Amino acid sequence: MSSYRIALISDIHGNALALQKVLEDVRSNGVDQIACLGDVATLGPHPREALELVARACDFFVLGNHDEYLFDASSIREHTASPLVLSAVEHCRAVLSPAEVGFVRGFERRLTIQLAPDRALLLFHGSPDSNHADILAETPLEDLDRHLLGQAAPVMAGGHTHIQMLRQHRGRLLVNPGSVGLPFERFAFGAPPTVLPHAEYAVVEHRAGRVAVDFRRVELDRALLAEAARSWDGPLSSYLAEQYGSGAVE
Repeated sequence: MSSYRIALISDIHGNALALQKVLEDVRSNGVDQIACLGDVATLGPHPREALELVARACDFFVLGNHDEYLFDASSIREHTASPLVLSAVEHCRAVLSPAEVGFVRGFERRLTIQLAPDRALLLFHGSPDSNHADILAETPLEDLDRHLLGQAAPVMAGGHTHIQMLRQHRGRLLVNPGSVGLPFERFAFGAPPTVLPHAEYAVVEHRAGRVAVDFRRVELDRALLAEAARSWDGPLSSYLAEQYGSGAVE
């Protein structure tokens, strides 16, 4: 193919309002396909709606750590001891149907998409070796090499950190499209994060032998987000309402 554009969305976390706006923006930008890099339903007020939108809109599905928590309840305790996160995931699991959890169970841990016959895009959630590994701009080279498992794809993309990133590593591009539902102002290292009042995604384009990465930010209605959080009975209701109500930027 002479030209190919793929939108990357990740870390929706049950925020259907943000996802709807992102999908509208994606459609207006004329992409060929959409890949979801995981963490679709948990932590936010609209898990079922988020799953339905992703199922209809996306062509590829990657398994995030929060997706895995929905059908492997024991795995979450290997990654976090936060009572709030534990209860939020359990709340999400309780409202989803077996069919919805089964849909998530079918997500792939890694996917390779051909941008061109000789150029591939490797997709994952955290890293090729783990859906809960953190790849950041400041991740040391030796740690990054270990997580990448010797993968040779010229472009690799994952989410998980909720922070947009483009990093060159040994001649390869590492892309993080950021978070649709809970973009962070900075990486929180386990502390309660500051949530930004927009939605994030990225578009990877291959045209005439060249690769381009376009990072997108979509403005959202904070009042609608805060109202959705307040009207929800989930464990993170008050936290999300406060984040959106305060403007969410320090």
